[in-house]
Amino acid sequence: MKFYQAQNDMAQNYINGQWVDSNKRIDIENPATGEVFANIAHASESDVDKAVQAARECHLSRALVKVPPSERGRMVRKMGEYLLQNKQEIAHLLTLESGKPLWESLIEVASSARYFEYYGAQADTMEGRSVPLGDGYYDFTHYEPYGVSAMIIPWNYPLEMTARSLSAALTTGNACVVKTPELDPLTNCYLALAAEYAGFPAGAVNLICGYGHDTGAALANHPLINQLVFTGSVATGVSVATAAAQNIVPCVLELGGKSAAIAYEDADLDNLVESVRWGVLFGAGQTCSAMSRLIVHQAIYDEVVEKIATMMQNITVGAGVDDKDMGPMISEKQRNRAENMCIKAEQQGAQAAFGGRRLNRDGWFLPPTLYHNVTPDMELAQQEVFGPVLAVMKFTTEDEALAISNGTDYGLVAGVFTRDIDRAMRAAQRIEAGQIFINEWFAGGIETPFGGYKKSGYGREKGREALLNYVQTKNIAVRISSVR
Repeated sequence: MKFYQAQNDMAQNYINGQWVDSNKRIDIENPATGEVFANIAHASESDVDKAVQAARECHLSRALVKVPPSERGRMVRKMGEYLLQNKQEIAHLLTLESGKPLWESLIEVASSARYFEYYGAQADTMEGRSVPLGDGYYDFTHYEPYGVSAMIIPWNYPLEMTARSLSAALTTGNACVVKTPELDPLTNCYLALAAEYAGFPAGAVNLICGYGHDTGAALANHPLINQLVFTGSVATGVSVATAAAQNIVPCVLELGGKSAAIAYEDADLDNLVESVRWGVLFGAGQTCSAMSRLIVHQAIYDEVVEKIATMMQNITVGAGVDDKDMGPMISEKQRNRAENMCIKAEQQGAQAAFGGRRLNRDGWFLPPTLYHNVTPDMELAQQEVFGPVLAVMKFTTEDEALAISNGTDYGLVAGVFTRDIDRAMRAAQRIEAGQIFINEWFAGGIETPFGGYKKSGYGREKGREALLNYVQTKNIAVRISSVR
């Protein structure tokens, strides 16, 4: 069954197993052209309430938890199967709505499916433990789902971010309400079809679309949600955490980063440049864990800048459907913000080795951009660009490199490039970040826990640790009467 048949099809919200229309709609632009090519129903506050109520009824009926964990795990894995069966169609739509090159979209669909495979396989491994209290007692712990899990999804990886949270929540028996990103929500509708294909009951998966200030706020503030997951800006994260705190609801926050890689004088430069390519240009730099800062030893600084500039000059940029190396940014607003940060960097003394200005074509294009002679106090070295922009800084001593790396409000990921494993591990111990890559940016995968220090948020996604976000521990203590 194809959800999306033609450009003029109009998508809807998915509530309690039904597609639900609305009087208001949100236009969806193709970032490669700036033209509106589709729209989707805008969920009202009433729609949000209906979605939460549906999830709550699903939870209270025990429709998910009464399914044996092994069977629930098979259902979760079937959602991944559905995505893979339709990956070409989904990837094409993802490219149209997000601007990603087709090859990137195919990676995102495959990664999304992998979350369902990975977590579904662990459904029957969420075991409690026995607590020894002495003769006459049995005591044990038991994991239970929170109930209604609310998820507010960002636009940079719309399908994968939803799959990341949804897979873990369903595996542990939670009913879910997903607020999809208003800029590129269409591929999320395939997750509703995947849930139906897998046999999940009505109310287990609900998808609503709207803006953060209305639909997102209504969901975050709803008194009947039991757990909340948010990925986005620090400012919005503060609002979400405040709403969660007012209702005494636990939440997981991923709030971005200003991640740095340290390149020592013995770094493998070809490997470093390849990591820069992935770390800065994948997703047009619109990645919370992007390598947005590169701290380079003075002995190799000039050579590194030259090699990265050459790499960037050879990157092809164009519409995602043309499957170039890099696509456009998601919106005019985001492109303009990134460009303005480039202009300010030059005003503060940074020098552009390549890029820095929008391309003269339709769509929201900013080319690969490299700035050197950046100092740690510049805005470009402190604030998240969320675009294909790399700031290169120089260091002399190891202490200086670590001080620069730790010298922002963020701490999501970081990297170290050196052949000296002792030096790499010393740096890994001292860097204030939730995940450290050594000699490869984006080393690791779905199996490795991911989350931030400082203003990059709290809680962990990915890895087995993520399952603990979606369960609460119940302790049962039994006193045994002595035999008479």
